[in-house]
Amino acid sequence: MNEPYNTNEPLRAEIDSSRGSLLLEFGSNSCGICQHTQPLLATALQGAKPIRHIKIEDAAGRPLGRSYKVKLWPTLIFVLNGQEVTRVVRPKNIDVIRQAVGLLLNATADC
Repeated sequence: MNEPYNTNEPLRAEIDSSRGSLLLEFGSNSCGICQHTQPLLATALQGAKPIRHIKIEDAAGRPLGRSYKVKLWPTLIFVLNGQEVTRVVRPKNIDVIRQAVGLLLNATADC
C-alpha cells in the first residue's frame, strides 16, 4: 500500500472495458490525508477476494481523474467490469472502506 501514486495512468477506455474487480485510488504523493489512508486501506483489503488496485497520481488536467469528476484526495472508486459500483472520498475510518469493499464483492457475487 505504501507504493507511490503512478503518474502513468490508464486510459478511460481501458477501465471501461476491464473485467473483474478494480479499485482506482486517486491521490497525490504529497497529500497527508492520502498517506494517512494507506494503512486503513491495506487493512480493509486484507483477506478480500483479489481486487486489482491502481494508485493514480491525480492533478488538474489529468484526464482519468477528470473523467471520474475527482475533486478531493484520496478518492477511491470501486469498479466491476468497467462500471463504477461505489466510491469513497476522504475516508475517515476503516468501516467506510470496508463497506465499499463489501459492496464491490457483493456485486461480484451477483454476476
